Amino acid sequence: MPLKLFLRCVALLVFSATVLGPLGCKQPAAPASRFQQKSFPVRGKVVSVTAGTVMLDHEAVPGFMDAMTMSYKLKDPSVGSELHPGDRITATILVKQDDAGYSDPELDNIVVIAQARPDYKPAVQYHVPQPGDSVPDFKLLNQSDRTIHLRQFRGKILLITFVYTRCTLADYCPRMSRNFAQIDAALAKEPALYRQTHLLSISFDPTYDTPKVLRSYGGAYTGNFTRENFAHWDFAAPPVAELPAITQFFNVGITPGENRSLTHSLSTLIVDQDGKVANWYPTNDWQPADLVARVHQLAHAS
Repeated sequence: MPLKLFLRCVALLVFSATVLGPLGCKQPAAPASRFQQKSFPVRGKVVSVTAGTVMLDHEAVPGFMDAMTMSYKLKDPSVGSELHPGDRITATILVKQDDAGYSDPELDNIVVIAQARPDYKPAVQYHVPQPGDSVPDFKLLNQSDRTIHLRQFRGKILLITFVYTRCTLADYCPRMSRNFAQIDAALAKEPALYRQTHLLSISFDPTYDTPKVLRSYGGAYTGNFTRENFAHWDFAAPPVAELPAITQFFNVGITPGENRSLTHSLSTLIVDQDGKVANWYPTNDWQPADLVARVHQLAHAS
């Protein structure tokens, strides 16, 4: 402590003891941290696992780094026991950012989407959507408590994304819903194109995301709240028994977390007028304008 500050504290202590009673004298508080936490979705193959870390051969992470093989610290070291060389995963890279750049990368929200060895636990086969794949006629219960089928949207360009209403990761479900709201608003400016398209947000949390919950959630994102009629954008969930089939077809990995949270991967698609996959977006780096442009191409090609 500097001498002047020390003498000042002594003087205050003497004064407080004789006049005011006990009084603390503290050094100035340390400045607040300048770090900001950023998150990026990543997909890759596990190369090796050691105590608290995983070596990951991953795809390019837009806005963060090119495709490479890199070692990451696990935010939850206990997850390491569930990972094995050759497993394919999706995860979130958490990093600190300051004026010098990024630092201290960690992996969180890890979902195994393909297992290297099926004897580790029961095998789950995820389908990776490819252009031209026919989309099955899955049934869902929508925000109006009505059963809908994907086949009923044949003849229209269908945009699908996957969310759950309790998701707290801003870059995941909330971002998908905000993006769809922008797409919905953009399409509404072109009445002819609006009539040729439909939006569908599918929840993979059917137990909690009841029609009432989905109606409230959807109305908030359209901005019409209780006035929303959902004529152009449905919010729906599959029956519990059919959840595995729909998430596996659309490559949505889900792992239960703490406090009823769900760790999950992302999946957004454009389905053409014939009910076939036109484009699949497995990350969150796509832009609403890009999907609107693709919709224009499909509409004019028909």
